[in-house]
Amino acid sequence: MIVTAQHAVLVQGITGRQGQYWTERMEECGTRVVAGASPGRAGREVHGVPVYDTAADAAAAHDLDATVLFVPPARAKDAVVDAAEAGIRTIVCLAEHIPSHDVMEMLAVARECGSVVVGPNTAGLVVPGQSSVGIMPGFAPNIFRPGRIGVVSRSGSLGTLVCMNLVTAGFGQSAFIGVGGDPILGTTTADAVRALVAHPATEAIVIVGEIGGSMEEDAAEVITGLGVPTVAFIAGRSAPPDRRMGHAGAIVTGDRGSADTKVAALRGAGVAVVDIPSEIGTALRGLGVGPHAAVAAGG
Repeated sequence: MIVTAQHAVLVQGITGRQGQYWTERMEECGTRVVAGASPGRAGREVHGVPVYDTAADAAAAHDLDATVLFVPPARAKDAVVDAAEAGIRTIVCLAEHIPSHDVMEMLAVARECGSVVVGPNTAGLVVPGQSSVGIMPGFAPNIFRPGRIGVVSRSGSLGTLVCMNLVTAGFGQSAFIGVGGDPILGTTTADAVRALVAHPATEAIVIVGEIGGSMEEDAAEVITGLGVPTVAFIAGRSAPPDRRMGHAGAIVTGDRGSADTKVAALRGAGVAVVDIPSEIGTALRGLGVGPHAAVAAGG
């Protein structure tokens, strides 16, 4: 699910306003956008990128590694199914407010086809200096710089803040994975941690979590015994129970999903949990992870 400059990317919904705008921004980051898909718009070009009616048509003309969906919630299921059945292995689904039954169906089809869905309600993926797939500001050097810290976040805005704090503290990122903030997701925090651990450029991991669900507790089980320096920040620690805060998945129910249970699980796995994002750099140094010379020098 880590998309680099070598991977070929499709943009579904490329002819819409957001699709056009973010295609240009993604290309500025080095993303190799080779095709777009918008029903009824075949034969057009957007920023020099050829447009096809469907992902299947685009896949017949290009070897595609990933796709990003700039489509409304009502069309998301069909777009994901189209991409999965076309053999595209990484599918980045940005839309939120997709009906739950649509999400369950599209994730089931993706699994059957061997595809990984990132999202729904994700801000996307970034490999600084190489690519950005989605709506993260991968083009901003004060937020993303090449480095060795892998970042996984449920929130795009909090992920942006944490990445900016990392750069300010002298660190850079090996990759950013936005898993999304909905209750039903194709990629979990634990999945993202596994991907970052397997990524050779990653020296340490930062988890940006929030209340609700059990993803951070599940990730703690994966982290235990890995020996990878890991820092976490959990948002919503002062939120009252049974009240949704921000994302649809940010609601505490039952005996899991609270800030306290997440913090306890992560600390039990050897993770340094900070109270505010600006403490992440100090926590990384405390784990023996030094700043990255190129970033610290402003390179």
